[in-house]
Amino acid sequence: MTLPDTIPFVNIRWDDLLFVALAAVMLGSAVLVVTMRDIIRCGLAMIACFAALAGIYAIAGSPLVAAAQVLVYIGAISVLILFAIMLTQTKAAPARLVFQTQTGAAAAAAVVLAILIALVITSTDWGAAATRVGASGQAIATSLFNGYVLPFEVVSVLLLAAVVGGVFLAKRDERDEGAT
Repeated sequence: MTLPDTIPFVNIRWDDLLFVALAAVMLGSAVLVVTMRDIIRCGLAMIACFAALAGIYAIAGSPLVAAAQVLVYIGAISVLILFAIMLTQTKAAPARLVFQTQTGAAAAAAVVLAILIALVITSTDWGAAATRVGASGQAIATSLFNGYVLPFEVVSVLLLAAVVGGVFLAKRDERDEGAT
């Protein structure tokens, strides 16, 4: 049995409902990232935000970008950030984090950004923007690994340096605690 194109009685398409649900999860977890006090839970909320964004990419018809989102951001960046937090976090961490004391400036910046986004959305000709640009996975891979090899490798070296730096900071803290 197949599902109908729209939800019965409300006349909403299933993919629209899925988009709204994923957008709500993404926005909710993004708010949790910046408002939670436990930094590990902030990292886990960030992973949920990235996963919802990957779902939005998938229903938008771009499975390659969705897979890259899962592999790069959830599989690499988020895990790297969580490991760095776990390696460098001390037992005597401050009760109030620095970014939680800057709520006024952050709120002002958010209002300015919301106004800019509203201006861009209202000034865009959405009829002309509706044409899709199609690119196959083969074309994207060829472009990435032929024309952008150097930036790709620079990013990998940067991530490796971040891991080595996190391990170095964790080992240095252990030596400092043993000397005192």
